Amino acid sequence: MTADAPNAPLSVKLCHIFYSIVGKRLYASTLSVAQLISVFQKKKTNDEIRSIVRDLQHRFTIVNFTVKDIDEALTENGVDIEDNVQFVLARKQKCRVIITNNYKDYRLLLGAQIIKPSKVRTIAR
Repeated sequence: MTADAPNAPLSVKLCHIFYSIVGKRLYASTLSVAQLISVFQKKKTNDEIRSIVRDLQHRFTIVNFTVKDIDEALTENGVDIEDNVQFVLARKQKCRVIITNNYKDYRLLLGAQIIKPSKVRTIAR
């Protein structure tokens, strides 16, 4: 099964993304990690979640967000305030690319290329 298949398991999709971005600096926000934990708590054991989070900590630089970042996000033009927070954090780290399935909510936020996970191999090294 390929990662592009609509019914591909999340683990296949994540492996596709991880292997496609080898050699690139990767960032994830503390907000993203908390959201991931929340989603996984419905389907995985705490030990599995701990392992996933430790792997993320190994592969990504985890970026904290502050009250200042939230205030800045409130001034952005995006339609989703949580996405605005993610965007502000990406800009703070000088990220050139944001990988998300939520393209429509990022299209109003200027300053980074927005791509879907299935297009991750198009990112220049």
